[in-house]
Amino acid sequence: MNDYAPHVPPNTFTPKTIDIDPLEAIMGWWPFGRKSHSRKIPDVIRRDTRTWLTDLQELCEKNFDNPEEARRQIRQMANEWKDANAQGIMDDSLFEGLNMRAYRLLNCKDDEFSEWLDNLSFWKPGWRPEGLNNTDES
Repeated sequence: MNDYAPHVPPNTFTPKTIDIDPLEAIMGWWPFGRKSHSRKIPDVIRRDTRTWLTDLQELCEKNFDNPEEARRQIRQMANEWKDANAQGIMDDSLFEGLNMRAYRLLNCKDDEFSEWLDNLSFWKPGWRPEGLNNTDES
């Protein structure tokens, strides 16, 4: 190697350093700064009512031509709902609503099964059977 080659390092190398603490240099109002660590991520991410209902509806629609298979899977889902409710993941009102829908789907005839699938209000949050639409508020 010769002394004129551009890849040869200089005899002495002194890198420049910054003597400032990087955390002190960050302005609090800067939108790209660090977020405070006081926000905690919840341990359990809760599923909402629409998610539980959508899962039930998709299961039924996948098996629209085989109601017995849908009923078998609904029974399995009902056990999951019971466990989620017992663990506090699912609210009691949601648990009750899902069980009312499951009761209708499990106890209907095969031709009524597709009628329940086509009933749009049946799949909306807050659905109640016709006799239970009245509340205690009078």
